Amino acid sequence: MKKYTTPNNERFLPNDQPRKILALDGGGIRGVLTLEILLEIETQLRKSLKKGEDFCLGDYFDYLGGTSTGAIIAAGLSLGMKVETLLDFYKKKGKAMFDKAFILNQFWHSYNKSPLEKELRKTFGGGDIDLESERFKTLLLIVTMNLSTDSPWPISNNPWAKYNARNRMDCNLKIPLYKLVRASTAAPTFFPPEILQWDPDDPKKTFVFVDGGVTPYNNPAFLMYRMATQKAYGLEWETGEKKLMILSVGTGSAVTPKAYDNLANTAVNIANNLMYAMQVDQDINCRTVGRCVFGAKIDRELDEMIPMKEDGTLDSLDNDAGRHFSYIRYNADLSQESLNEMGLNHIKSEHVRKMDSTKYISKLREVGKRIGEQQVNVNQHFKHFLK
Repeated sequence: MKKYTTPNNERFLPNDQPRKILALDGGGIRGVLTLEILLEIETQLRKSLKKGEDFCLGDYFDYLGGTSTGAIIAAGLSLGMKVETLLDFYKKKGKAMFDKAFILNQFWHSYNKSPLEKELRKTFGGGDIDLESERFKTLLLIVTMNLSTDSPWPISNNPWAKYNARNRMDCNLKIPLYKLVRASTAAPTFFPPEILQWDPDDPKKTFVFVDGGVTPYNNPAFLMYRMATQKAYGLEWETGEKKLMILSVGTGSAVTPKAYDNLANTAVNIANNLMYAMQVDQDINCRTVGRCVFGAKIDRELDEMIPMKEDGTLDSLDNDAGRHFSYIRYNADLSQESLNEMGLNHIKSEHVRKMDSTKYISKLREVGKRIGEQQVNVNQHFKHFLK
């Protein structure tokens, strides 16, 4: 098995060290909600681990992955950015990146100068950072959708992966980071597709990509479990409730009322509703194979899927339930009923549900902060992963 060429190679070699994975959902500008939750996690971890102000999530997690807006956040964190830096980035550049009317005004005649691409080039380098860069603190996964092959393409910087071999002309590691993130965020009707040339000498290796959110992996948590543990991907990390932790953070979700009342409503809402359904399905997969430590109720039949004792009380995390990993899911219910229950009656559900609600960034941040305060408990939920 080959070793990494980067300085931190030994960190990711298979060993007895417990592994921590962070998976981030897609959701457009609702990524600021995710970031507020991550800020609370970063703050609590810094205190629990007794780290200094320079501590970042890239110092704690081993493998970060994301889809669409989650790919932007995961890439930044993997490079060592602090959550506050990314929050500032979304606050200043959110309208340019995600507001539909603003975007159409800006790039209608110029594909190369689209606001999103411009900001991604500034943040992730114009081409000087690819997936083999020594700047990465962690493994990174970016979920894309290859229209040319009509299939999801999860692309990582794991050098043991088959298509990351440097002797391949079509090596994944050679693609500039900003282009991969741009591909993962190329939401249909918002942005033009991203065209990436894998092998300059083979026209057949030029592919068209759109947003990874149109794959089954808008929530990439279960995908990351497979890619970290299955032999085919080369990492083969150990499984077990005290060996592997997967933290999944959403961008908020809510079923759209009257989504299919007529053809117009169906056309507008079907994509969001399908993404919501797939997100829930991936969440259930994780709670089935992994041990759910924390997560909102799935439905009235499954409840939270948290292991319980025979008497109906919560089973201690010290008692192994025989699952493949510990699983934590933080997310916000953006229905009006839930917002009211959180004491956020002044926030309207229709204002924060949409992926391009750039006018309501401050409201989304308020929801994310409240979720962080109410749900995140590092000392309890990360109990076996704080050494």
